[in-house]
Amino acid sequence: MLSFMPDSSVVSDVMPSANFDERRNGREPDMILLHYTGMTDAASAIERLCATGTEVSAHYIVLEDGAVIQSVQESARAWHAGISFWAGETDINSRSIGIEIVNPGHDLGYPDFPLRQTAAVIALCKGIMLRRNIAKARVLGHSDVAPARKKDPGEKFPWRLLADSGVGHWVEPAPLGRSEQKMRGATGEQVLQLQRALSRYGYNIALTSQYDTTTLDVVAAFQRHFRPERVDGVADHSTLTTLENLLASLPQETAPAS
Repeated sequence: MLSFMPDSSVVSDVMPSANFDERRNGREPDMILLHYTGMTDAASAIERLCATGTEVSAHYIVLEDGAVIQSVQESARAWHAGISFWAGETDINSRSIGIEIVNPGHDLGYPDFPLRQTAAVIALCKGIMLRRNIAKARVLGHSDVAPARKKDPGEKFPWRLLADSGVGHWVEPAPLGRSEQKMRGATGEQVLQLQRALSRYGYNIALTSQYDTTTLDVVAAFQRHFRPERVDGVADHSTLTTLENLLASLPQETAPAS
């Protein structure tokens, strides 16, 4: 007997988590946040996400074979984002639906995401986006909202494939250059323009005009999602052009204020 009826038709099992509360201030989810589990295997991840006292959970868990488990109802606030920020919001848990994708992550070998698993993520996200009227640009990675702390789901995650299926915002990354001026350790107007552009897209970055550690972390997070061929935190021409093209291609209803 299921303890609750799943919200999505692609769910194969319900395994309730003890870790959730109410969405604050009556917020409705308008964002999907993707994670990897970062643990040795699926069983360990499920146990951690569902057990009392761990204070971590997600609405959905997607296994390597494409099976989808729901652990928290979409109407509730799961605990997956931690200290995070996007487009002026700090309580990302109240604004989002969290999806944990089983993958050991960077510290444990970081294998590719199987195609069956990716297909399940796409189907799950498409259903959520349709039911919740979630904009493509509001499908994000954990590293986008917590760039100093998190790397997931990371540069191996097939964001391009998701976008080809209508999930997430994407433009073709500008090609890498061999010999070009790179912005690192710099100060001044050029750095300020970069910081403003990242902030406009939604990232949490102060307008300091200095290429500081925070700026490097945010640029690396941007690269993991949108220019995964090289993740080094260096704002080269490829990174800057890709960011500019992303901002230009945002639909008007989701475009940030200038």
